[in-house]
Amino acid sequence: MSKTTVNTKMRIYHRYLGFFLAGIMAVYAISGVVMIFRDTDFLKSERTIEKTFSSNFKIEELGKALRIRDLKIEKVANGIVYFKQGTFNKATGVAKVTSKELPQVLEKLSQIHKASTNDALFFLNIFFGSSLLFFVLSSFWMFMPTTKIFKKGIYFAIGGIILTLFLIFV
Repeated sequence: MSKTTVNTKMRIYHRYLGFFLAGIMAVYAISGVVMIFRDTDFLKSERTIEKTFSSNFKIEELGKALRIRDLKIEKVANGIVYFKQGTFNKATGVAKVTSKELPQVLEKLSQIHKASTNDALFFLNIFFGSSLLFFVLSSFWMFMPTTKIFKKGIYFAIGGIILTLFLIFV
């Protein structure tokens, strides 16, 4: 296979994969920006949940049962346990929890970034990551190595690597 044929093939693959991934990249971009604000109340609405447990329920297991990480009890008064997210009445077994959540569509989109090997989205993440790596590599076949544009592209790629490493380590 001649060099021109490899360049031509890479350009074609790059082009059509780019068109295919345009939608996926838009979704990842939107969900990525939303994820940046996950520690704030941006776009979140308040939701109150009530759960009833048995009367002999152990307070130590409350965090796990309510799916609240690092639940810290602030005080216990008159049989009511107070914590940041709500209350638990030991006598009735009723827990009232207030949480702030993203709208369902944005919550589903943010799951893309949280996918693990147990999720169906796991395959999408591997495909997307591999495709982006292909984009990185195939972009170097878009221009002939002897051209000015290619040389400038190398400088920009090095600049991107340096900026990323700087932001990670500083």
